[in-house]
Amino acid sequence: MIVKGPIKMAELPVNLEDLLRHRTVESDRIEYKTGWNPAPVINTLCAFANDFENLGGGYLIIGQDCDADGVPIFPPTGLNDNQLDKIQQDLLRCCKMMQPEYYPVLSVEKFEGKNLIVLWAPGGQNRPYKAPRDVNARHKEYHYYIRRYANTVQVVENSEDQQELLSLAAKIPFDDRRCIAASIDDLKLALIKDYLKEVGSALDPDKYSFLDLCRQMKIVDGGNEFVKPRNAGVLFFSDHPSKFLPGAQIDVVIFPKGAGGGELIEKTFAGPIHEQVTSALRYIQNEALQQKVIKRPDRAEATRISNYPYAAIEEALVNAVYHRSYEQSEPVEVRIHPDRIEIVSYPGPDASIRIEALNGEQIVARRYRNRRIGDFLKDLDLTEGRGTGIPTMRKAMSDNGSANPEFKTDDDRTYFFAKLLVHPDMPGVMVEDQQPEEVAEIALSDSALKILKFLANGPKRKVEIAEFLDVSRRTGSFTETLESLRNNGLIELTIPEKPTSSRQQYRLSMLGKKHIQTL
Repeated sequence: MIVKGPIKMAELPVNLEDLLRHRTVESDRIEYKTGWNPAPVINTLCAFANDFENLGGGYLIIGQDCDADGVPIFPPTGLNDNQLDKIQQDLLRCCKMMQPEYYPVLSVEKFEGKNLIVLWAPGGQNRPYKAPRDVNARHKEYHYYIRRYANTVQVVENSEDQQELLSLAAKIPFDDRRCIAASIDDLKLALIKDYLKEVGSALDPDKYSFLDLCRQMKIVDGGNEFVKPRNAGVLFFSDHPSKFLPGAQIDVVIFPKGAGGGELIEKTFAGPIHEQVTSALRYIQNEALQQKVIKRPDRAEATRISNYPYAAIEEALVNAVYHRSYEQSEPVEVRIHPDRIEIVSYPGPDASIRIEALNGEQIVARRYRNRRIGDFLKDLDLTEGRGTGIPTMRKAMSDNGSANPEFKTDDDRTYFFAKLLVHPDMPGVMVEDQQPEEVAEIALSDSALKILKFLANGPKRKVEIAEFLDVSRRTGSFTETLESLRNNGLIELTIPEKPTSSRQQYRLSMLGKKHIQTL
């Protein structure tokens, strides 16, 4: 028997194993319960529904135990088959007690041979929510609950947290609101399928009607007679988001001779915002990034420095797309000068972030402007959230020997400005300026030469290179050949800051292209 009513059986928008291993969702957005205990479950669902920090709610997994540090223990304890129906019926009863009523999405899953009930609890549309402290008490005592780090906590009456929670009433983040100008026909099934495949979701798009699929993903809202896409759905799954949300684009402007040099190259990136990011990054990488390879006589490995580290640019651009307001029509701007890269977005950071902390060591974000955009970007491995963007940029610049990035906003938080200075040893230095003798000194095996020629056709995944050579990608000599080519600066990773990314590819460096030309 499956419970009939507001709680629906569904497939998860994320892969269960990734969820349990903390690969796609932060640990404080997941809570584990060894068995069914209705009171703490409802309290936690209430906290996720209140989504106090606009993180997108969370997941509650029943039947999975964890250690004292909150790390799941495998294999899980699991639930008996005869418990599943009773738990679902009891859950429906308890959810009706919440004020206002709130129902998560429920999925019964098998993991390592054990039954688990997984509850996906997105941030609610009617917050704030209250729940009884004891659902079985005769006289129920209702309280607000929120998530604090990895814990569900009861909000103290008349506290600052309660006042702030009450102020969020009817304040749904813009990316989670309905886009009245768009229709469900503006969402594209092909884009949704590509996304689900990319993130390894267990959600099978072929098992649902298009409307039901969109409802499962929480990218539409409203009754069947007036269903509308949510803004996040339009931004990720429509061909032309800027048609409905003006300014939803990235503008890249290159000043080859500086702002006053009389020359500029402009390019606009439109389409789904995650594709905007990857296309703009690829363009910047091809047009503006350079690498200097220095061969050392006392070591086999070459020293490589970049005019700008790719990881810092990626973080700056993704942060701008993530944290900007899509209620404003100004696009994200990337300005590339000979001595610096500037990225500007509108408006500035949330008031919870102190201006003086922007150029300090640690950023503590109290609340995120776009909770659904953040979820999608995290699933795509484009961001980690949690205020890690600026520290990651600082580390990337430091590792490259570059100056610290600079950040600015004004007192009214009308804009956010990030500046990356060029590496002090790189102005005017091009990889092409290296002498041919440097290239000729590199001795390459037949396999290495074949790899270089293969990559001349464009970036390739490791498995594709192995198939081309007709060897196993796990063969030691094959791996050594790839590493040798990288150490000599002839090939490079397309995502250098995430070596183990599932989207990782190898491509020719500028030095590798020069070597191919000399063959």
